[in-house]
Order: sequence, then structure tokens, then C-alpha cells
Amino acid sequence: MRVLGIDYGRVRHGLAMSDEDEVLASPLPNLKRSKSSDADVRAISELAAEKGIGRIVIGLPLQMDGTEGEMSDEVHAFAERVRGGTGLPVSLIDERLTSAEAERVLLEGNVSRRKRKGLRDGLAAVLILQAELDRRRSPD
Repeated sequence: MRVLGIDYGRVRHGLAMSDEDEVLASPLPNLKRSKSSDADVRAISELAAEKGIGRIVIGLPLQMDGTEGEMSDEVHAFAERVRGGTGLPVSLIDERLTSAEAERVLLEGNVSRRKRKGLRDGLAAVLILQAELDRRRSPD
């Protein structure tokens, strides 16, 4: 089953998808936010149906001390809309520092500032999804 990873954003959502074996996360094109959250959920639902997605993981932005803030409230509400709109299980995973890590990787790769802006969200979604895939495979 494939898993969809989402890096929630106020301008665009970064998207990533796993392979069938849930081992490797790969980026998908970003989803530019529309004025209607219903349209965003519809687009995610259509993507999930098209790609054979069986569950969804969304990054939960926590503060450095592990507490939730204003953005976390937005993500919880978004996750509920996605769950209702897709009928798929949706889980949240701590995404602290994934955007910073994505930016670091792009800087180390000498990616221009203009290109980094478009790639950062997708790479953050890959990092979120890959962390979840690794966690689920790890024998605890």
C-alpha cells in the first residue's frame, strides 16, 4: 500500500508518496493552496485515488519544547478535513526541523534561492514521510 506524506503550508502543501512496499519516500509536485480548503481536500482525495494511497501522514509542527501552538491547531483541523474527505486513515507525525533540514540539504546541493523555494516543501514532505516509514519498519 502506498502512503502519502503532506507538509502542511499556508501557501502550498509539500507532497511525497511511498513505494508499494512502504520503504522509500519520493516527492510529488507541490499542491498550491486554493482559497477553499474543500478544493484542497478534493485535490488530495483525487490524488490518493489516482495513486492508490492507503493512508496519509501529515507533519505536525510542534514548538521546540514539544508543545503545540497555533499552527498545530490548523494542522489538526486540516487532518480532520482530509480524513473526512478521503475516508483514509490520517496520522500526524512530529515535523520539527524538517523544513530547516530540507533547506540545509538544498543549500549543500548549491540549489539557487529561486529553485529552493519550490523544492523545500516537497523535500520536507519526503523527510516527514521517510521518518514515518522508518519508524514503522523499526523493531521497537
